[in-house]
Amino acid sequence: MLPDERPARLAVGVVGVGRVGSALAVALGRAGHRIVAVSGVSAASRRRAADRLPNAAVLPADEVVGAADLVLLTVPDDALAAVVEGLAAVGAFKPGQLVAHTSGRHGLDVLSAAARQGALPLALHPVMTFAGGSEDVERLVGTSFGVTAPEPLRAVGEALVVEMGGEPVWVPEEQRVLYHAALAWVSNNLVTLVSTAADLLRQAGAERPDLLLAPLLGAALDNALRRGDDALTGPVARGDAGTVSAHLDVLRANAPEVVPAYVALARLTADRALRDGRLDPRAAEALLDALAGGTP
Repeated sequence: MLPDERPARLAVGVVGVGRVGSALAVALGRAGHRIVAVSGVSAASRRRAADRLPNAAVLPADEVVGAADLVLLTVPDDALAAVVEGLAAVGAFKPGQLVAHTSGRHGLDVLSAAARQGALPLALHPVMTFAGGSEDVERLVGTSFGVTAPEPLRAVGEALVVEMGGEPVWVPEEQRVLYHAALAWVSNNLVTLVSTAADLLRQAGAERPDLLLAPLLGAALDNALRRGDDALTGPVARGDAGTVSAHLDVLRANAPEVVPAYVALARLTADRALRDGRLDPRAAEALLDALAGGTP
């Protein structure tokens, strides 16, 4: 995007300047917008603002909104509605002001109180995890953002995403929860799966589980994204009921809390392998018996 093609420079305010809000604010600042004010409740948020956004005033949330052309609401999903309603109750929003939240779950409905005061609502959800370090900003480059907006504002929302280095992906309002469920399922559960596998490998005597897991997981992810169900492999997809039964025995003895998840995921894998035709129905019957605790 050439300089003369960029949207007008905006005064940006961030309500909830945590990991996400501070990273997006830095990215917008690099694009030429002015980060004028932020609010944060925790000491960590205030330190992050001081480190990353030293020229932004730290103000109460309603004053942040009053100072901004573009308001970023980067608060937890379950707090978002209350924050919007509270700011609307004190008349904080202004006609023509852009108000964007970063929740994956929510669309535009949660911004209704702001829209009634003339604000222009946007939902801009970065499909990325944020750890709180400087790398968060760099990871925005090429990251997809789930964009939901009134049709006249679609180009505005997409332009803001591009300015932050991201790739806009349109998500219809009625599909926001399903979209977010898919992302949370894979990203959050992946962390749990990897951490649990590392714990089990340590029990098995591996001093550096990461050395075993990194190449395996890298190949598995690449294959899954490129080949879908054609990438299914392992004892469940092959119908090796004896191996699965042995897994469950050793897990019951060493990590019983893992067993329900192992069984649930194995059943999902078996269902996909059956639909794909790679798992023989007779082998599947023995496999399901093993998962139910029987003898294969």
